[in-house]
Amino acid sequence: MRSVVASVCLVLLACPKSVRGQDPASSPARAVEKSPAADEALAKAINQLDSGTRADGVAALVDVHKRFPNTVAGQDALYRAGVLAFDDGDFQAARQRFNQLVFENPLHDKAKDARLKSGLAALELKQHRDAYQTLQPLVDSLSGDDRRLAEDALAQAAAANQQYGEALKLGLKAVDGAQGPELTQALGRLEDVVETKTPFIALAEAWHDLPTSNPAWPLLTFKMARVYFHLRDWPRLDETLKKLLATAPDSPYAAEGKALQQRVARRAQVKPKAVGAVLPLTGKLKPVGEAVQRSLTLALKGSDLELVVKDSQGDPSLAAKHVETLALEEGVMAVIGPLSPDETKRAALVAEELQVPLITLSKAEDVTKVGPHIFRTMVTSEQQAAALVDYTMGTLGYKSFAVLYPNINFGAEMSNAFWDAVEKRGGQIRGAETYEHDQTTFTTEAKKLVGRYFLEDRYDYYEKLKDFREGLDNADDRKRRHALEKARDAVDPIIDFEALFIPDLWTKVALVAPALAVEEVVTNACDRKDIERIQKTTGKQKLKTVTLLGPSTWSSPKGASGDPQLIERGGKYVLCSIFVDGFYENSDRPQTKAYVQAFRELHRDAQLTLVDAVAYDTGGLVRAVMDRQPKTRAQVREALAGTKAYEGATGTISFDEQREAQRPLFLLNVTPRGVREIERKPPQG
Repeated sequence: MRSVVASVCLVLLACPKSVRGQDPASSPARAVEKSPAADEALAKAINQLDSGTRADGVAALVDVHKRFPNTVAGQDALYRAGVLAFDDGDFQAARQRFNQLVFENPLHDKAKDARLKSGLAALELKQHRDAYQTLQPLVDSLSGDDRRLAEDALAQAAAANQQYGEALKLGLKAVDGAQGPELTQALGRLEDVVETKTPFIALAEAWHDLPTSNPAWPLLTFKMARVYFHLRDWPRLDETLKKLLATAPDSPYAAEGKALQQRVARRAQVKPKAVGAVLPLTGKLKPVGEAVQRSLTLALKGSDLELVVKDSQGDPSLAAKHVETLALEEGVMAVIGPLSPDETKRAALVAEELQVPLITLSKAEDVTKVGPHIFRTMVTSEQQAAALVDYTMGTLGYKSFAVLYPNINFGAEMSNAFWDAVEKRGGQIRGAETYEHDQTTFTTEAKKLVGRYFLEDRYDYYEKLKDFREGLDNADDRKRRHALEKARDAVDPIIDFEALFIPDLWTKVALVAPALAVEEVVTNACDRKDIERIQKTTGKQKLKTVTLLGPSTWSSPKGASGDPQLIERGGKYVLCSIFVDGFYENSDRPQTKAYVQAFRELHRDAQLTLVDAVAYDTGGLVRAVMDRQPKTRAQVREALAGTKAYEGATGTISFDEQREAQRPLFLLNVTPRGVREIERKPPQG
């Protein structure tokens, strides 16, 4: 019971004031007796400690206190047992004994040391809140080594307890008045505090009130300079660095301060013919990065522009650092890249802070909203979905759709964009099913789409079942199962959608399409012979046909037959499908044909993708802007933002108000003669 009471009272003992507002040191102490028997027991315990094992000696001391708790010897034994536990690293036992001593007799001559060691033990146990509460009211009453020890521990506890402002104050207090090795140690501890999560306001307040003669002034001044650098507050940064170098030219931070000053000075220095690029030239995205680099090089061929390329290695932090280097050290007028969403988000923040135009090829969501210096040339999911819906609803007159998508970010993103576009035009999504990204069979998903999976919910199924079970009352199990299967197969599919959107790779589409055919979903309605064959086989003259729709990931390389591999693998089941792409190699557009010819002259049989073409157009856009001979990055930004009707390999490009590249996308039809571009016609609805 005593230990429970002692634990409850720890909070009271840690506070500067008692519950009644009275200092614990002024409270009347418990009556402590002088007992010869207790003195004798303590002497025996000390002797046992000196002559026997340490464990036996500690046990003897604890026993003395247990037998004589209200005696001088009993409390002395408790203190000694606490010190031994503290020295042995048993901090839990040490805290318990010291706290009990202070609770029983706050006026004990060793009470102050007991409270100090209890606070230090709490710090060792990572009980930072308890350590802070124990040491904070004690530190001012200490002196010498004990005070410095308490101040250091208190600063550590404050920082660990996320009281960073308090930790900074304590660190500065420890520096003040320290000399020699103690000063070096105190500055080292203060630097740790400053480099953690000290709030800017707390740091600024401390720096503002700190005299320049204080040993900590150069440290805080350089830290403030770095804060201003990251905030891109150039006037205050310049002022702070000048003050540091003038006041403390011999401090350990002077050299770094001068280097930072010189680096910032280069911010306004640009090379009118230099363009930067941040691309992943090593790591998983290396092939994509190399594809972008070769197309940028092709776009800038014959110009006097210098392309300065930095390898991001797929690392967001490194990508951001490269943007900073390109802007501050290489003096580029604009930066192209990065490619991945994570890299782009970090790089865009730095580019906007440094006010250097950045043209990304990433699909990172809302990246251009970072600021007016961020542009995007890559085709987005929303743009692809809108193009498909505009054509199918505006030209073909479709009103009902279904979606079948992989359970990955891309699948969900494309499906959501398609769904939004359909509803925006007044259409309906009648069904939506998902599947695992590594799935290879799609029987279940096909059945769910047409209402053949949960047959127990369909009235017509029970009618069919009744017909097939007649006369089977005495039949065996095999015949009954056969009748059940016939009933299931006889139920007509419910196809209440005109088109099915599948946002996945062409390899998956080639597997999905045949599974749909098994469930009587006719997807090749443009082939009259196949339609007649199906009508004859099923005996149904009216067939409900469905058009398969897809994004640019349906674009596939040519196979052995010379046809796209989508057709080779998917066969007749993918015929009549429609997909959208930002680039079509076989287009008759003059600019597209010119790019394809130039690319093939250099790379022959290399696969030509959307990324290649967008990179080429990005390089061409930058080249067109630089041909105007802008003198500043601001002029480059304005010229990019004003781009209208640039004729590129991917189409006629203009930037909208959000600096997103807009272009008419290529609508492609899968036909028995291969993939063909759909002639664009104005929408009718």
